[in-house]
Amino acid sequence: MVVYLLVAIGLVGLILIQQGKGADMGASFGAGASATLFGSSGAGNFLTRSTAVLAIGFFALSLIIGNLSANHTRSEDAWNDLSNDAAQVVDQVSEEVQQTEDKIPD
Repeated sequence: MVVYLLVAIGLVGLILIQQGKGADMGASFGAGASATLFGSSGAGNFLTRSTAVLAIGFFALSLIIGNLSANHTRSEDAWNDLSNDAAQVVDQVSEEVQQTEDKIPD
């Protein structure tokens, strides 16, 4: 969970410090043509690659944590002490019987 939290904070931080594509100098020359003014964007810089790696890590950790936490029932604990549960059921039934006997008209 600590690693998951660190990856999430790092991902948010990297996204916030990056510039958008429209923030380049080419954005002032025309609407939406900034990507073609100085050529196509290559493989990306360090921030883009780091963001992609952290995003993949975030999704992988999300799936792993979800898989580990799904369908965890304590069926073993429920079967360890049946005498206590049986005593509670017997007490409840006897109370109900006493209440119904009191309600029977004479």
